[in-house]
Amino acid sequence: MSKPIVVVGSINLDLVATTERMPAVGETVAGRAFQTFFGGKGANQAVAIARLGYPVHMLGKVGDDAFGSQLRHALEIAGVSATAVETAPGSSGVAVILTSNHGENIIVVVAGANGELQAADLDRHRSLIEDAGLVLTQLEIPMPAVERLAHITQSVGVPLMLDPSPAQPLSSALLRCLDWITPNESETRVLLDLDEGEAIPDVAHRAAEELLQRGPRNVLLKLGERGVFLALQNGDRFFVPAYRVEAVDTTAAGDAFNGAFAVSLIRGKSPKESADYAAAVAAISVTRHGAQPSMPNKDEVERFLEQQVGGDQ
Repeated sequence: MSKPIVVVGSINLDLVATTERMPAVGETVAGRAFQTFFGGKGANQAVAIARLGYPVHMLGKVGDDAFGSQLRHALEIAGVSATAVETAPGSSGVAVILTSNHGENIIVVVAGANGELQAADLDRHRSLIEDAGLVLTQLEIPMPAVERLAHITQSVGVPLMLDPSPAQPLSSALLRCLDWITPNESETRVLLDLDEGEAIPDVAHRAAEELLQRGPRNVLLKLGERGVFLALQNGDRFFVPAYRVEAVDTTAAGDAFNGAFAVSLIRGKSPKESADYAAAVAAISVTRHGAQPSMPNKDEVERFLEQQVGGDQ
């Protein structure tokens, strides 16, 4: 029996407003639409995995407000095991998202119950983590919980993939525990303290090499519509282009990518094959509105890839 993927991270309700263009600082613009979606980087990645037909457990916290039960139910409906989702007093996590007609987005996250996930919670669910085939996490939960998770996975030999978002500097002790780190351009800039004038795609190889030197065994730089650059422990270096689609909402595209990349890896595909598969999943996701609702299922991804045969990415 395949070992499940475990996702440790945030569970949010997304409050999404759409407008013609992004406002400048201090400016008010008219909104075109408002919707609510189930989100949170952790929950998004868990749903992405479940939609692709792979067993996944979510470990996190929701509040005891009206949103909490809805968030847990949404995970279960998507096929995610929520037995390790606990309830904390207070509000659930909320993300306020502004999207433009051009597919741009600005996101403000209020941690709520996500901020109550502690190292002790990881210890309480240690057996779930130890039985995983792969563990995914992000930085929308407290750092002590992330560090404890890294210690547990390293001690039992379970691969850990970190999506370093929201961007912040990371300790060398944490970086050395990672099998995969998957920053986007802004996160790479923060991790390496790069000058704003340096375009990450132009220095991707150097940036990946520097990250490798800091401890992770493998690095995957997400370069948006350009694609991804991978630098592997075995010395392989390669670029995988993105698929060309008409984006309407890029919210959770990175989460779609990470979830799909994890599924493909654990199913035995190579990192390069997995990156291409994940690029397809992310491409589909940006053609749809919302975070979790944008995640495609396995059949949709297979049809998309069949349509690309003979075409251009």
